[in-house]
Amino acid sequence: MNLSQKTIRDVQERVDIEEVVSDFVPLKKKGQNLWACCPFHEEKSPSFSVSPNKGIYKCFGCGKAGDAIQFIMDLEGLSFPEAIKQLAEKYGIEIEEDQLMPEDQVKYNERESLFIILNFAAEYFKNLLHHHEEGQSIGLSYFKERGFSKNTIEEFDLGYSLNNWDGLLNAAKKAGHSEELLEKAGLIIKKEDKTYDRFRNRVIFPIHSIAGKPIAFGARILVNDKKQPKYINSPETEVYHKSDVLYGISQAKQHIRNLENCYLVEGYTDVISLHQSGVKNVVASSGTSLTTNQIKLIGRYSQNITVLFDGDAAGIKASLRGIDLILEGGLNVKVVLFPDGEDPDSYSQKMGEEAFKNYLTENAKDFIRFKSDLLLQETKKDPIRKAETIQDIVRSIAKIPDPVKRAIYIKECSDILEIDEAILVAEQNKILLREKQVKGDITQRQANQLSESFSQAPEQIQKKYSPFEVAAIQEKESVRLLLSYGDLPVAENTLVVEYLLKELSDAEFVHPVYSEILQEFKLNLAEGKILNEAYFIKNGSEEVRKAIFSLFTDRYTLSENWENKFQIYTVHEKHILNDSIYIHVLRLKHRAILHLFDQNTQKLRAATSVEEESKLLQYQMQLNQAKLEIGNLLGMVVVK
Repeated sequence: MNLSQKTIRDVQERVDIEEVVSDFVPLKKKGQNLWACCPFHEEKSPSFSVSPNKGIYKCFGCGKAGDAIQFIMDLEGLSFPEAIKQLAEKYGIEIEEDQLMPEDQVKYNERESLFIILNFAAEYFKNLLHHHEEGQSIGLSYFKERGFSKNTIEEFDLGYSLNNWDGLLNAAKKAGHSEELLEKAGLIIKKEDKTYDRFRNRVIFPIHSIAGKPIAFGARILVNDKKQPKYINSPETEVYHKSDVLYGISQAKQHIRNLENCYLVEGYTDVISLHQSGVKNVVASSGTSLTTNQIKLIGRYSQNITVLFDGDAAGIKASLRGIDLILEGGLNVKVVLFPDGEDPDSYSQKMGEEAFKNYLTENAKDFIRFKSDLLLQETKKDPIRKAETIQDIVRSIAKIPDPVKRAIYIKECSDILEIDEAILVAEQNKILLREKQVKGDITQRQANQLSESFSQAPEQIQKKYSPFEVAAIQEKESVRLLLSYGDLPVAENTLVVEYLLKELSDAEFVHPVYSEILQEFKLNLAEGKILNEAYFIKNGSEEVRKAIFSLFTDRYTLSENWENKFQIYTVHEKHILNDSIYIHVLRLKHRAILHLFDQNTQKLRAATSVEEESKLLQYQMQLNQAKLEIGNLLGMVVVK
C-alpha cells in the first residue's frame, strides 16, 4: 500500500483521539484529561490518560504512549499504512495512492484481489454452514457436538464446504472472479483435464491475518476415508506464509498483551475450545512446527509463552525443539502437561471454565523442571543416559541469549539435578564455544585453548570469593601502590600518595591490617611525611610487618638475560604508572558502586510507599549507569 501524502495529512488533521480511543474503552473526564483502565495491560485502577487538547495518550502503568494513529497500530497490530486506511474509512476520507511503477502496481493489485477473493470464499463457506441443508445437518451439527456456541462459531468465521467438485468455483466465477486468481489464492486445483475445489465435504477453519482478514483455510473431513488426510490446508500464496502465521492471533492478540502471557496449543479446535472456556490468550502454530517468525510474532505482544501438551509422550518429545526455539528467541517459556488421554480441547470442556483456568495456573512448570521430570523418568539408574539428559538440558539453557537468565537457570538446574553448578557452567561454556566456532567467531586454536580451561577442576574455573575477600584484594593493591610509588608524581603537582588518599578519603577498609596501614599513611601525610615499607617494617605491629613482607616478596623475578642477553624488553609498571593508578581507582569505585547498588536493592524490597520506591528506583538507575560507564572503561562485561 503506497498511500498519498494528502491522505495521510487528511487523516492526521481529521482524527479525534477521544473518538478513536472511546471505540475501545470507556473514557471518564477527570480534570483536563480523560481516563480509563489501560487497554494494553490488566489493571483495576485507571492509569490510562487521554489528552484531547494535545491529541495524545499515555499509560502511567505500562508506559504506552502516542497519538490516535499509534493507538490503532498498537491495539490492532497494524502497520502505519493499515492504520491510516482504517481511520480514513472511519472518517469517510477518500484514500488516494501515489502512482506506483507498473510492475509494483500489478503486484499490489494482485494482493488486493487475493484478499477480496479469500474474503468471498470465507463468506461463501459461512453461508453454506448456516443456510444450506447439507451445511446445517453435517457441518453445524459437528460444531455443536464439539460444544461450540453460536457466538464462538461466528467469532471464528467457521464454515462448511459442500460435497461436490466445483461449488466454490462456480459461485466465484458467477461473482466475477477469475480462475487464475482462485488458483493463486489456493482455493482451486487445476490439472490438465480438470479444475476443481480444493476443499470439499469438510468443515472450514479460516486462518486470519493479525488484522482479521481471511488469508487461508484449514479443513477437516468428517467421514472415515483412509484415502484422504484428516486435515488439509491452503498452500503458500502471495498473502499466506504459514511459518509467519498463528491461528487465532487476531482474536487473541489483545488478551495476550493484557495478560502478559500466550498459551500455545497444537490445533484449531484447541484454540476455539479454550477461547470459549475463557482462556482467550491462546494461539496455534497453524498446521506447522513452531517457527522463529511465529515466536517473534508472539513476542510483539508478550515475552511469556506457556506451551500446552497432551499426555502423548511421543508428541511431547517431537515438540521439545519448539521450546528451544522459544528460548533462543529470548522469550520466557513454561509448560503445562495434561493427563494421559486428554488434550486442551477435551480437558477444558470436562473441567469447566474456572477449574480449567486454575489447572493451567497451578500446573505450569518452567522448562527446566518440565524437561528434567520428562527425560529423567526414562534414565532410571543408567548413569550414561542420565549424563546425556543433563547435557540435553544444558544445551537448552545455552540457547538463551540473556546471560543473567542463563545463570539463573543453571542454578536451578544444579538444584534440581543435584549436580555441582560449576560443572554445569563448564558444560554450558563448551556448548557456547562450539557455537562460536561454527559461526566463525573464533579459530580452532582459540577454541581448543578455551576448551582446556573449561575442562579444569570446578574449583579452578568457578572459585567464588566472598565480598570481604574481594575488598581485601583491592585494599591490598592500594597499600602496595602507596608503598611502592607514593613519592612519585602521577599528575602535574600531584604525588601518587596524595591522589590515592584523596580518592580513598571516603573509603572504609574492611581488612584490619590494611586499614591500619591506610590510617598511618593519612596521619603522616597531614604532617608532610610520605611513608615507605621500611617505616612499617620498623614501626608496625607483627601483623603489619607480615603483610609488608608478603607484599614485597615475589615468588618469581624476571631474569636479567631477557634484556642483557636476548634484547627482549618488557614494560615496567613505573613506565605505565598513571594507567595502573587510574585503573585501580576505577576498580575501587566500581566495587563501591556495587556495594551501594546492593544496599539500595534491599531498601527497594522494603519500600512501603510509591514515592519512596520511585526515588529509590531513580537512584538505582543512576548507580546502574555509573556501573556501566566504569565497567566500559575497565573493559569489563557488565550485565545491564
